[in-house]
Amino acid sequence: MTVARSLLLFVLAAIAEIGGAWLVWQGVREHRGLLWVGAGIIALGLYGFVATFQPDPNFGRILAAYGGVFVAGSLVWGMVFDKFQPDRWDVIGAVICVLGVLVIMYAPRG
Repeated sequence: MTVARSLLLFVLAAIAEIGGAWLVWQGVREHRGLLWVGAGIIALGLYGFVATFQPDPNFGRILAAYGGVFVAGSLVWGMVFDKFQPDRWDVIGAVICVLGVLVIMYAPRG
């Protein structure tokens, strides 16, 4: 599996998890109803499956790296769907997290 495919899996996992959490938020906090909540629960379940397709066999490593993807992806999701405007500290933090993903997942190991 290539790095590109692994990164694509991280993006798909982020869409499923962040999207699922957003749908639950919309259903509960924005009073959009149980269909939104149900769709969110399904998306959150799909996230769990997407993560299993990563090539690395170490659950802890995959989830630790995904944490950085989640941080950056959540800011992007907020910008697109909620018109959130991150400040420079949000952006700096997200960049640090993405660099952490690259180190955790793709650093050469012996």
